[in-house]
Amino acid sequence: MLALKLGLSLVSSNGPSGSWNPLDEGSLEAWYQNATGITLNGSDVSDWADSSSNSHTMEQDTATEQPAYSAGVLTFDSGDVNNLQSASTVSLSGAFTIGFRAFPTAFNNVILGDNVLNNEMIKYVTSSRLTIKIDGSSKNLNLDSGTFGDDYIIIARDSSNVITLYNNGVAQSVTQTLTGTADINAIGVRDGDKNPFDGTVEEVQIYSSESSALTANVNDRLASI
Repeated sequence: MLALKLGLSLVSSNGPSGSWNPLDEGSLEAWYQNATGITLNGSDVSDWADSSSNSHTMEQDTATEQPAYSAGVLTFDSGDVNNLQSASTVSLSGAFTIGFRAFPTAFNNVILGDNVLNNEMIKYVTSSRLTIKIDGSSKNLNLDSGTFGDDYIIIARDSSNVITLYNNGVAQSVTQTLTGTADINAIGVRDGDKNPFDGTVEEVQIYSSESSALTANVNDRLASI
């Protein structure tokens, strides 16, 4: 039996007047905005609305699988398979920019994926490595040094299919080349509810374009959260 949704929706400002806003970008595909568009079932998240105009709302009707919420932070427990899923999919066939602020507390866990199609995911594999898998092919994105913590991350693919990992605003030195269509319709799991995420998520932005200006703007916003 599903728990009753209380319908409490949390809304915040998009930022200071005149500052850059993700809504300024025509390539914005989905935006799960910090402390905004959250519907609570008690203290857990049943819905995280898409702040873009594309209505890729993430939701979870199974009460035991709803991530906890406090002060703009969603906490995912892999033991409870906490996750959010959308009825529609963001498909990125060309250049893209994916940014998020997160803090993994375990590894071999998926932060973004497709829970319908197989082999579509972004996974924290180790404390210093992310893996991106598109159309069944995967590439490793490694930190130059250190380990993941409470970081803001960007994964950007340019028009030549070269993928760069940015950690806390710094481009990591080793890039990868990966073609195909990246599909995303879930936060915290991949197909079959596998490899559930363990840790916190504060914001996710997804764009179907890549540029140095966009990367700088996304980095600045995520750094301010």
